[in-house]
Amino acid sequence: MKGKKEKTGKRSLKKLLLIKIPAAFMAFTVIWVVLLRWVPVYVTPLMIYRTVQYRNDASFHTHKKWVPYKKISPEMTRAVIASEDNKFNDHHGFDWEAIDKAVKDHERGKRLRGASTISQQTAKNVFLLPERSFIRKGFEAYFTVLIEFFWSKQRIMEVYLNVVEMGKGIYGAEAAAEQLFGTKAVYLTRRQACLIAACLPNPIRRHAGMPSAYVSRRADMISGLENKISYPKWIYHKKKRNHKK
Repeated sequence: MKGKKEKTGKRSLKKLLLIKIPAAFMAFTVIWVVLLRWVPVYVTPLMIYRTVQYRNDASFHTHKKWVPYKKISPEMTRAVIASEDNKFNDHHGFDWEAIDKAVKDHERGKRLRGASTISQQTAKNVFLLPERSFIRKGFEAYFTVLIEFFWSKQRIMEVYLNVVEMGKGIYGAEAAAEQLFGTKAVYLTRRQACLIAACLPNPIRRHAGMPSAYVSRRADMISGLENKISYPKWIYHKKKRNHKK
């Protein structure tokens, strides 16, 4: 009798761990992702992490304003695609060629460089903490598949441009435009957008508003790359007249 109870208990535990918990997790995350197809993302794990990280820094303030895609200059979209992911509109979340090249370069003894697409970065920024581990990369891949399936490319870009870290305590194009250039995201020029994009790999140390020689050169390079990329029509919208403050 005791043996039967133990076997039943083990089967129940196994069922809980292998079926019920994973099924509940998948159901919850799918609903979460589907809701964010329309609901603005006002806070992310990274924002909370940075607030804790800089809790003793009196100069640290969080600047974040959500704006719809049509209120962000297409120049910003062009710049981040040229800088971060020039195959963004063509892949399904992963740039396998870039990943393969990064692995081969690492095997040759070169520094391991990132090969994350904008979709992967969006998944990481919205759903996960900024830690480095294989487990986190696994969850990043999982959420990347979900957003690629349930969201449009324009929605992925809209969320990315509203949550990505663009400076110390600065998240999203609207906050970056206001804090760095004293304007609105919809009025960002090509040069300003390229300067912001040049800082994305390390927005804490790099400053688009007061660019170093390296950031300025990198912005020039991004601007040059834009001329070599064929952009999809969806990135453009009617641009308002230039606004001066």
